[in-house]
Amino acid sequence: MNAPKSQTLDFPVEGMSCASCVSRVERALSKVEGVQNVQVNLATERAKVTYDGAQATANAVYAAAVDAGYPPKAKQIEFGVEGMTCASCVSRVEKQLQGRQGVQNASVNLATERVRVQYLDGVVTPAELFESVKNAGYTPVSLSEGKADDSDATSETDKLKKDVIFAAAFAIPLMLVAMLRMVPGIGSAMESILPPRGWQIIELVLTIPIQFWAGRMFYTHGWKELRNLSPGMNSLVLVGANAAFFYSLAALIVPHVFPEGTAHTYFDASGMIITLILLGRYLEAVAKGRTSQAIRRLMQLQSRSARVRRDDAWQEIDIEQVVEGDRISVRPGERIPVDGRVVSGESTVDESMISGEPVPVKKSTDDQVIGGTINGTGSLEFVATSVGADTVLAQIIRMVEEAQAEKPAIQATADKIAGVFVPVVMAVSVLTFIGWLIFGPTPALTYAFVTAVSVLLIACPCAMGLATPTAIMVGTGKGASLGVLFRRGTALEQLASIDTVVFDKTGTLTYGKPTLTDFELQDGYTREDVLRLVASVEAQSEHPIGSAIVRAAEEEGLSLLDVESFQAHAGLGVEGSVDGRLVQIGATPYMSKLNIDTAHFADHAKELGEQARSALYCAIDGKIAALVAISDPIRPEAIEMIAALHEQGIKTAMLTGDNEHTARAIAKELDMDSVMAGVMPQEKAEEIRRLQSKDNAVAFVGDGINDAPALAQADVGIAIGTGTDVAIESGDVVLMRADLSGVVNAIGLSRSTLRTIRLNFLWAYGYNVLLIPVAAGVLYPLMKLLLNPMLAAAAMSISSILVLVNSLRLRSFTPPMALKAEQQSS
Repeated sequence: MNAPKSQTLDFPVEGMSCASCVSRVERALSKVEGVQNVQVNLATERAKVTYDGAQATANAVYAAAVDAGYPPKAKQIEFGVEGMTCASCVSRVEKQLQGRQGVQNASVNLATERVRVQYLDGVVTPAELFESVKNAGYTPVSLSEGKADDSDATSETDKLKKDVIFAAAFAIPLMLVAMLRMVPGIGSAMESILPPRGWQIIELVLTIPIQFWAGRMFYTHGWKELRNLSPGMNSLVLVGANAAFFYSLAALIVPHVFPEGTAHTYFDASGMIITLILLGRYLEAVAKGRTSQAIRRLMQLQSRSARVRRDDAWQEIDIEQVVEGDRISVRPGERIPVDGRVVSGESTVDESMISGEPVPVKKSTDDQVIGGTINGTGSLEFVATSVGADTVLAQIIRMVEEAQAEKPAIQATADKIAGVFVPVVMAVSVLTFIGWLIFGPTPALTYAFVTAVSVLLIACPCAMGLATPTAIMVGTGKGASLGVLFRRGTALEQLASIDTVVFDKTGTLTYGKPTLTDFELQDGYTREDVLRLVASVEAQSEHPIGSAIVRAAEEEGLSLLDVESFQAHAGLGVEGSVDGRLVQIGATPYMSKLNIDTAHFADHAKELGEQARSALYCAIDGKIAALVAISDPIRPEAIEMIAALHEQGIKTAMLTGDNEHTARAIAKELDMDSVMAGVMPQEKAEEIRRLQSKDNAVAFVGDGINDAPALAQADVGIAIGTGTDVAIESGDVVLMRADLSGVVNAIGLSRSTLRTIRLNFLWAYGYNVLLIPVAAGVLYPLMKLLLNPMLAAAAMSISSILVLVNSLRLRSFTPPMALKAEQQSS
């Protein structure tokens, strides 16, 4: 025997910075059994490996590089695939791509008809990936050729519609001829016009256009599937419809070769099989189009042009020509073209399509505006800060598309099953035919033929393939309309099983900035006078507590006064002279040092401390004038949100770097289950790991910036923020608004989506488990019941449509918690 030829891999490697890195990579690769030679080049950052194909695999070589800490540099490509109709098609395309050297992962989405491939540049090229898809019997389509837009999907739907109309034009008279011949009285009248053979010839003439023109796609795709020894749904239809047609043709032309009583024609079955399946596919295409409406609506928000100031004049230019720094003008009622910062004008902007916020947001100088939102009654001028793919809207569209393309574990399992399903169905069909031929009643051949064809046609891998992606598409689209963005499709599945939600405190459960919450006056003083004096002194300080007091005075329209002799006493308080009066502000130690009596407010100050509020005394000319309290207020929807999570059986915990006293006071107010206080940012991920080690499925909710390690460690990371400030790369789920209602709504939506997927699978698999035996004739001995091939074809199409309709029900999902802005506006 000849020894297998050596194979060579030449691939890029990430992370090498010196000669020792090169040495480590070479040692790691050399340890793989079967590797014969390794050459690593630091300058080109590539590794060249020669190995014995009988002992080693490319994947083993890549894995060794990853384990050494220098992973092969992968690229990602996404392109369309035409011709896929069922889950077995998905499995076939994935196997072809993953079998190609240099492909690390391939994921196919039947609903979007797209494939995403991670591959090693230099080992395999996009052209070779396209070739693999062609070898599987399908047509690859570059997204740049227009597969990504809605027009292509519409043209495919229109094509199916034309084929259905064409087929129906022949199928309706075909069915009338076939069925009326069996009606007593009418049948004999027809035979007086033409003998039975004449009517059979008419049926043949009506069937040929359906079989070979309307059904041409089944020949094209089905033959490719059979040629590649990977049969799919097209193969089943091809074999079933052609069996019916050519059996009938032979029975018409050479009836004497058939056993007595078996020379029946089934032209009507052949024509109706193709017509009904085409109708089913058309209805599927219409329903699939509805599942992706969310993406299309988002894309429609993108402006086509912008009014930009160039060369001292306003010009209307294409949106692609806008660059960062351009000054853009927006008139009342117009859509804002790109993200930017307002430099002139005042208006309100409807941001509901981006954030879910139903109340228009006021915009003035230095405020941020988001592309795709609609300007109100005022005019605005702003400077573009993000354009093209960097805008918030573009990132939202990209995230939703990526989530829809990703394959959850439940679908990966289904695809593996579907990979063997069609060959098993074909084997069952053959066994059914043989069984009826041997054991069936006379005419055995007729019974064997009808049952075998029915088994082929009743099988429904279409429904299996559509069960998950359609639900994911509708679920993620619905989430986007609620301001809940799923960055990964798997997050929809994982979030449904969460039993513990951990929250960051500052900026998540609270607003993240100190606010004046209490202002109690001593007799003889007015709020306006004291607040003006205190705020004037605190304006000289840079402490956050002072900023909260100044902000409160400004919100009440108070003008501040000049301050003389300002002094800050570190750790104690501040003082200054205002309008000839000495103003001193500080906590109990400062007042004690000044020998100022605070007994009047002592009890209240203690209560405020227990509520995690910072109590300060204000003295004017050496006498207590007021007690003020500063705190970081809890978000108004937080209490309702925690209660809603508890109702769903979910435990809640707070994870914060704040002190134990403050953290426990807030947790008590919110009725949370546990508190982890005094935790540094770098330690938060370890706390999440500790919870996970106790068999908890943990979601972490944070601001997405300082909490990145914890967000990454959690089973599901939920980043909470506002449109332009959201940390898009931090969480698996991103809430576009700083509204905790989104946490409950995200979990509710994920559970509804998972229930929908399970129901889809229950229908898809249950349908096959129940009806394939019926089609094979198991009920015949008891009930004399056989399934007509036409009914089998119709049932197959209906099952897929039911799966799609079930997924579309998610569009009517009602969020468990109303957004707080909606509550305020109602």
